[in-house]
Amino acid sequence: MRDGVRMICFGRVLGVMVGMVGMFGMAVPTGRAVADDPAEHYGIPQVKYINEQVAKGWDESRLLPSPAATDGEWCRRVHLDLIGRIPSIDELRSFLADTSPTKKAELVSRLLGDDYVDEYARHWTDVWTTVLIGRDVTNDRVNRAGMRQYLRRAFSKNMPYDRFMEELVTAAGVNANRRELDGFNGATNFLSGKMEEMGVENGVQATAKTAQIFLGLQVQCTQCHNHPFNKGKQNQFWELNAFFRQTRALRKRGGTDDVQWVELVDEDFAGEGGNPEEAELYYELRNGLMKVAYPVFVDGTEISKSGYLPAVMDDGTAYGVHRRKQLAALIKASPSFPQAIVNRTWGHFLGHGFTKPIDDLGEHNPPSHPELLEGLAERFRETSFDLKELARWLVLSHPYALSSRSTAANKNDDPSLGERPKFTHFYLRQMQAEELYESLLTATEADRAARGEEAAKKKDAWLSQFVIAFGTDEGDDATTFNGSIPQVLMMFNGDMIKNATGTGQGGFLDRVASSSMSNAAKIETLYMAALARKPARAELTVANQMVAARKGDVISALQDVWWAVLNSNEFIIKH
Repeated sequence: MRDGVRMICFGRVLGVMVGMVGMFGMAVPTGRAVADDPAEHYGIPQVKYINEQVAKGWDESRLLPSPAATDGEWCRRVHLDLIGRIPSIDELRSFLADTSPTKKAELVSRLLGDDYVDEYARHWTDVWTTVLIGRDVTNDRVNRAGMRQYLRRAFSKNMPYDRFMEELVTAAGVNANRRELDGFNGATNFLSGKMEEMGVENGVQATAKTAQIFLGLQVQCTQCHNHPFNKGKQNQFWELNAFFRQTRALRKRGGTDDVQWVELVDEDFAGEGGNPEEAELYYELRNGLMKVAYPVFVDGTEISKSGYLPAVMDDGTAYGVHRRKQLAALIKASPSFPQAIVNRTWGHFLGHGFTKPIDDLGEHNPPSHPELLEGLAERFRETSFDLKELARWLVLSHPYALSSRSTAANKNDDPSLGERPKFTHFYLRQMQAEELYESLLTATEADRAARGEEAAKKKDAWLSQFVIAFGTDEGDDATTFNGSIPQVLMMFNGDMIKNATGTGQGGFLDRVASSSMSNAAKIETLYMAALARKPARAELTVANQMVAARKGDVISALQDVWWAVLNSNEFIIKH
C-alpha cells in the first residue's frame, strides 16, 4: 500500500471518527443529567466511602455527574489501568456478554488475581521504574534491568507498600545481576544514581526524591534557601539529608568485558567535623554563614547524632544507629506516607490527583477532597498497605465508572483549565508509551507470538524511539501526543504500525479478512479489537466506500480501515 493512498484513506476515515467520537469531553444532549449513584457497592465499605465523599463534593458545588460509561469503555479503561493494555477482543466480548450485576467486581478480581499476575507485575514495573529512576537511560550508575527485576518480584508477590518503601530506602548491595557478582539487590538502583552530585557523595538527589515519592514533599528547592511558598526551611532539607550520610555508592569495574556496576554500602560517618560521636554536616546560608545539621525528620523527630553504625562493645554495650533504617521507620509512621501513595494512585486511575503536582502535599497546596484523602489513607494503613486492595476500591468506585463526556451540568469541571477536580466525569489522558506498545500487540494479536528475550529487546528498542519522540527534557513520564512531526511520523510510518497493519499470511488482519463474516462484521471486529466499540453508521459507510474504491479488494480496504483506527486519537487516549 502506497503511503499517499493510505494517507487519503486515513483522512477520510479519521475525519468521520473524529466527528463521531473524537470530540471527547464536549457536552452531549442528554436532557437533565441524573446522578447514576449505584445502590450496590459490591459489599466493599471503602468503595461506599469514596462514592459518598465524591458525591458530597458534587452537592457542595451544585454539579451533577455524567452518565455511566458504556461497558465497553469501562472494560477498556480498567484493563489499561490495572494491567497496562487494552482487552483482547475475546476478553471484551466475554465481559459484554456477561449479565451478572457483579461482573465488574468479578473482572477486577480476575485482573488482580493469579491469572493475570505476570501482566499486572509487568505493568506496575513499568509505572514504578519511571517513578523511581525516570526514563533517562544514560545514567551509568543505574542498572535498569536490575531495578525492573526487583520491581517485578515485588509486584508479583503484592509486597505491602510499607515494606516496599523500606526495602528501597534502606537497600544495600550490588545493583547489577551478574553471575560473577555477589550481593545483588535490584532495590539499590533507586539510590545508586542519586548519591553523587558534582563529584561529592552527599545524597542531595536521594533526599529530594525520597521525600517527593514517599512523603509527597517537594524539598529540593530548600537545599539553598527557605521555600518562598510553603513552610519548608533550609535546615529541614539538610536535617533530612543527614540520614543518608552513612551511605556511599561505590563505582566498580571488573570481568572480562570490563563491566561497570555500583555497590551501595553503609559505613560509619565521622561527620564533617571529624567527630563520629556527634556526626554533623554543615550547610551554607544565603548570607554566607555556615550552619550545622543532625538527622531530624520532617516532623521534628530527632534520632541519635552518632555517625557509627550499630555495633556492640566488648562489654556488651550497644551503640550507634542505622540512619536509613531509622528514616524508613519514621516515614512509615508519618501520616504523609499513606496520603502520598493514595494521592498518586488516585491520579493514576482518575486522571488527576487531589493535588497538583501530585507529589506536593502541604498547607500551601490543599487537596481538592481533604477528608477523602485522609480517610482513604487511614483505610489503606488499616489494610496493611495492600496496593491491590487500594486499586480495587478506586476502579470499582462511582467516579471511575463515569463517562468521559461532560454534560451541561458539569462542563465547568475541567482541571486542564486550572479548576480543582470534582470528578464529575472521567478525565481523558494519553496512554503511556509502554501501554501503547502492549495495546498494539493485543489489538493485532501479535502477543500470541513468542515473548522471550528477543521480543523484550524489540520492545526496549521501540520504547527508546518513542520516548525520544514523546519525552520531555527530564525524560520522565511524558507521552502527550501533541501532533509534532516526529510523533506523527512515528505513529504513521513506524515499523510496529506497519507490522500491525500488514497482511502477512496467518496474521490477525488476514484471519479477519478471510473469515466467513460479512464485510460489516469484519469492520466491526476491527473496531471492537482496537476501540472496544462498534463503528458508527457513518464509519461503516466510509468503509464500504473504501471496499468499492478497491474494486472488491476487501483485504486492502480493511487494511486501510485498520491503519486508520490504530492511528486515531481514540486509540491512544484513555476514555
